Amino acid sequence: MQLTRAADYAVRVMLHLAGQPEGAIISKTVLANAADAPESFASKILQTLARAGLIQARRGVAGGFMLLPPGRRASLLDVVECIDGPIALNVCLTSGQSCDRQPECAAHRVWLQAQSAMLAVLREAKLAEMVPAERAHGTLLDADVLTGSGKQKQDQNRPQGKLLTKSRAGRTNPAVAGVGRKTGSSKNKRLS
Repeated sequence: MQLTRAADYAVRVMLHLAGQPEGAIISKTVLANAADAPESFASKILQTLARAGLIQARRGVAGGFMLLPPGRRASLLDVVECIDGPIALNVCLTSGQSCDRQPECAAHRVWLQAQSAMLAVLREAKLAEMVPAERAHGTLLDADVLTGSGKQKQDQNRPQGKLLTKSRAGRTNPAVAGVGRKTGSSKNKRLS
C-alpha cells in the first residue's frame, strides 16, 4: 500500500492551512505552491477537502480557502481517507470483502495487526499538534507574505535573503514572491 500523490498533496495543503492564523484565506495558487502540486491537480484536491467539510472555499478577488474547525481538529487519517477512502494493507482487510483463505491464512492476523497499528498512528497525528513543531523550526512563512496582504517580512530565525519563487519555466516570478521557496545564497531551499 502506498499513499497516492493526491493524498500526499492534501496532507501538505492541510498542514499549510493549519499553520495559518484562524480565519486566514489562502489562494489556490499559494496552496498549490506550498504543496508543490500542479495548480489544476491542487484545485481538485481542494474541492474534495471542501466537500468533506474540512475547508471552505471563498469566491471573489480576495478569495481562496480557509480551514474550518473540523479541519483544524483533523488527523492525518481523516485527510488521507477523505482523498483515498478507507486504507487497507491487503484486499482481505477491506470491508465487505471476504477471502476464502482467511480461516487457514497464517498472514491474515499479521495483516490485521499491521493495519491496526498504522491506522492508530495516523489517527493520533492531529494537524493542530503537528504544525507548532514546524512553526518552531521556522519552516512556515508568515501569513501576510503568503496571502500578499502585507509587506514581505523576513523571519528572524531564517537567514537573510529575498523571498522568491521560480515558475515552471525557471524564471523568477515576483508576483508570487515568498510562496513556498526561498533563495538565500546561490541555491534554492524548500521550506516544506
